[in-house]
Amino acid sequence: MGEVSLDEKTKYERTPFGKDMLKHFSFDPAWRNLNHGSWGVSPRAIRDKQRAYQDECDARPDSFIRYTYPKLLDESRAAMAKLLNAPIESIVYVSNATMGINTVLRNISWHDDGRDEILYFNTIYGACGKTIECVAEINRYTVQPREMRLTYPLSDADVVKVFKETIRASRAARKFPRVAVFDTVSALPGLRVPFEQLTKICKEEGILSLIDGAHGVGHIPLDLSAIDPDFFVSNAHKWLFVPRGCAVLYVPVRNQGIIRSSLPTSHGFQPKTSGGGTPNPLPPARNGEFVNNFEFVGTIDNANFLVVPDAIKWREEVCGGETAIMEYNSNLAQEGGKAVAKYLGTKILDNDEHTLTDCNLVNVLLPLEVSETAIPGTNTVKSADVSETTLRLQKILVEEHNTFIAIFFFQGQWWARLSGQVYLDITDFEWVAERFKEICERAGKQGFLKTEK
Repeated sequence: MGEVSLDEKTKYERTPFGKDMLKHFSFDPAWRNLNHGSWGVSPRAIRDKQRAYQDECDARPDSFIRYTYPKLLDESRAAMAKLLNAPIESIVYVSNATMGINTVLRNISWHDDGRDEILYFNTIYGACGKTIECVAEINRYTVQPREMRLTYPLSDADVVKVFKETIRASRAARKFPRVAVFDTVSALPGLRVPFEQLTKICKEEGILSLIDGAHGVGHIPLDLSAIDPDFFVSNAHKWLFVPRGCAVLYVPVRNQGIIRSSLPTSHGFQPKTSGGGTPNPLPPARNGEFVNNFEFVGTIDNANFLVVPDAIKWREEVCGGETAIMEYNSNLAQEGGKAVAKYLGTKILDNDEHTLTDCNLVNVLLPLEVSETAIPGTNTVKSADVSETTLRLQKILVEEHNTFIAIFFFQGQWWARLSGQVYLDITDFEWVAERFKEICERAGKQGFLKTEK
């Protein structure tokens, strides 16, 4: 069996954005996928490529894993490096953005004086926030977290101000702000963060910048050579149409000495002991120590890593390229969000400069309020029932309306996060607006949680 690779002769069909694009995906015809931002989705053509690699691996396991896979992985890394304008030697793959954040934070050697701090915003993705807490707990005598609180809406200048004030407060407390973790686009709420400015400040202040770009590649324009972060990780399975789970981890050469090991540690690790560690049973490394660390981390099916070039090619030929995709998705999210808010008589979460919504996500305020006691005839919910109500609203959307929306309670109000994507159009937003109105009215009725179970 010959090697599967990107066939330059393969031509994909250019397709208009909106409902016509649905034919390329495997959605249930009854399902409306307005929550693309959580899990992403891959076109059938790209999953077919992935499965062809899996078939070849099953046909000749040792031949593929030992010899073919490393070559194809290098080709994929080269495609990702070109897309991000980064040197290929700085690019490796991990399973998801959370794994990338863990890899960086768990590789840092913290100072023994106990002054190190990890700075992060209160809007951090939950799993990454818990990673910081875990690292601090394990290294409780050497590093501690310091939260930076944001109350939205804020201008980019206000976010930068909070960041600078936190740095000053850390140093005033005789601490050392060692690492700052921040998003490209935060998850809940889904808002664009001025990560370029924050990275620049880190460089000026001697702080390591660790960018969580879970909503990054395929979502917003990225030029890593220009941004020049110390560490950057981005899911490819959310917005680049690569099958789950695949994320790119970028570490510039200057910082690769910090990243001693992949997670888990595998054959690529080079111990500093005089004996050099146990022998590596795999063929000789093709790349440097950093890249080789991540090439093989155990018997895991990473065929999804190999189809990045195919996904980029598909996006170019079917969708017209990255710029066209990003412009459509961002415009749809903004206009769709406004349409939903107008129907509900509420608003979207944005600032005066509209920088918060310069992405493919939009957050719409729901017509549902919280109070100490429910008020008959109004859309109000008792404060004690906030969590249970949120979960019930989401479940109703799944069970009765064949969709899922990330509904969340933030700053004392309920919000819904919607995604713009090439297979959606404004009618999907108009449709979900009606669903929101109906479920919020139900939530405000007496006995909602009891009768809806």
